[in-house]
Amino acid sequence: MSEEKSAFEQAYSDEGFWDKLVRYAKTAGKELVEKALWLYYASQQPATPLWAKGVIYGALGYFILPVDAIPDVMPGVGFTDDLGIIAAALGTVAMYIDDEVKRLATQKLRDWFGD
Repeated sequence: MSEEKSAFEQAYSDEGFWDKLVRYAKTAGKELVEKALWLYYASQQPATPLWAKGVIYGALGYFILPVDAIPDVMPGVGFTDDLGIIAAALGTVAMYIDDEVKRLATQKLRDWFGD
């Protein structure tokens, strides 16, 4: 397996993730934000292996990059490609999305969207 990181993995940073999420949470919608938070919090868990973190960082890197298949500023469809990438990553690393990850994400969603 190659040790090289994809361009999307290289684009990922915690600061970039939180900046994009905070700026676009309402526009992106609760479902996308929830799934992105699941990936983020799963990447922070010590039990998540490096290969899974690579998948997560690649998906979240795609999310935070300003250039993607469908520009995020397009009303109604701008985040559909991001959701597709995040859903594919979730399918790959689903075994690391545990109750603690979901609890952390739910709390952050309540902070931003209310109950």
